[in-house]
Amino acid sequence: MSRNFSWVVFSDLDGTLLDHHTYSFDAALPALEDLKARRIPVVLCSSKTRAELEEIRTRLDNGDPFIVENGGSAFIPAGYFPFAVPEGRESGRYVAIEFGLPYAEVRQALTRINAELRGGLRGFGDMSAEEVARLCGFSRREAELAQRREYGEPVIIEGAATAAELEAAAARQGLRTIRGARFFHLTGGNDKGRAVRALRALYERERGPVRALGIGDSLNDLALLEAVDVAVLVQKPDGAYEPGIRLPGLIRAPGPGPAGWNAAVRELIGGA
Repeated sequence: MSRNFSWVVFSDLDGTLLDHHTYSFDAALPALEDLKARRIPVVLCSSKTRAELEEIRTRLDNGDPFIVENGGSAFIPAGYFPFAVPEGRESGRYVAIEFGLPYAEVRQALTRINAELRGGLRGFGDMSAEEVARLCGFSRREAELAQRREYGEPVIIEGAATAAELEAAAARQGLRTIRGARFFHLTGGNDKGRAVRALRALYERERGPVRALGIGDSLNDLALLEAVDVAVLVQKPDGAYEPGIRLPGLIRAPGPGPAGWNAAVRELIGGA
């Protein structure tokens, strides 16, 4: 049966397409292969850096645009769309549509926030590669890639400050605080939803009507899930769902991480 729209998948990585503990995507391979055979784009949308996502895209054999650092920028391979990308700038092999503040400005704001809260906040820029590796379960190389930040800073609270106090202090500095699975992410005015909407508009210009499927697992995916037509929430490793995400029509995948991702995609798109 024919349809009058094209699917585009927007997916979070950690705890969603990638297993929370092992970072494996093997359980999602059947669905990924189906999508590739149908030429359905899979846009990775993550808190990870450009450097991290480039390596993951190589492992996934993924050549589609990708969104870094909670929507700090969307990177589009040069020549991917058959037209010039509005508001895009050349950045190496890509055209970038930037939404976030430069990393240096976020770090300066973090210094002021830390002073206001009397210390206890530490970001990736304050840590060694070995410490980042230990906190995230990364290899040293993976930790070094995670520290190549361009738009935002993952932060942990080690002092007496509460999450609410951090959020309030960040807001006074013009920053947003996005809660991820492991860290608080300090960013400028960006979120995943802005970047998703910008890429969706480009796909619609190229392909006509688009049906966007978004998949996530944590609160930092809320903006992504709000920006798509079909929103899917995968389970946490313990089988629970993120309680802070409640959206009309939200689909709860029958499994955690890549297993839930695979089941949802094959159910929603596999027979299309």
